[in-house]
Amino acid sequence: MPDLTLAQDADADAVLSDNPLALLIGMLLDQQFPMERAFAALALLAERVGPLTAATLAEYDTEALVAAFTGPPALHRYPRSMAERVQAMCRLLVADWGGEAERLWVDASSGREVLANLQSLPGFGKQKAQIFLALLGKQCGVRPEGWREAAGAYGKDGSRRSIADVVDPVTLGEVREFKQAQKKAAKQAASS
Repeated sequence: MPDLTLAQDADADAVLSDNPLALLIGMLLDQQFPMERAFAALALLAERVGPLTAATLAEYDTEALVAAFTGPPALHRYPRSMAERVQAMCRLLVADWGGEAERLWVDASSGREVLANLQSLPGFGKQKAQIFLALLGKQCGVRPEGWREAAGAYGKDGSRRSIADVVDPVTLGEVREFKQAQKKAAKQAASS
């Protein structure tokens, strides 16, 4: 795994760079919450529950996991629902993928297959799966045949659409500007 800078914090980014499950959970948490905070949450989660493995999180007492997500500080705007979703995803990873998150992409022969594997996870709709596939391709060197096409607009080289494009504070700002412009355009379209 490369040296990621998604959380904009060296310790948190080290957790993401070293642990494919942490990276996958960060993507799961990246909704209705600032991008960099969603990915930074994994370092705090590891401090609170120990090593982040699918088996550990799948078997963790649900209420204790909710407490770990609740903090303070909270790991997400919706700590209970996200703790439960993370646990459901980890249980599925244990049942279907031997507890190894990276098998979702390592075992796949095409970008479409990676996308389908990601979409089979709780909380991963098509858009989130495409963003994560773009992140894998752009920053982690995971480039099965057709990955850019499967990632859609998020796979385009030089885009600033999502966390897949964040490599430093400047690109984080550019992605944030893009998202704000998209929200503004959607709001204007809805009001007209």
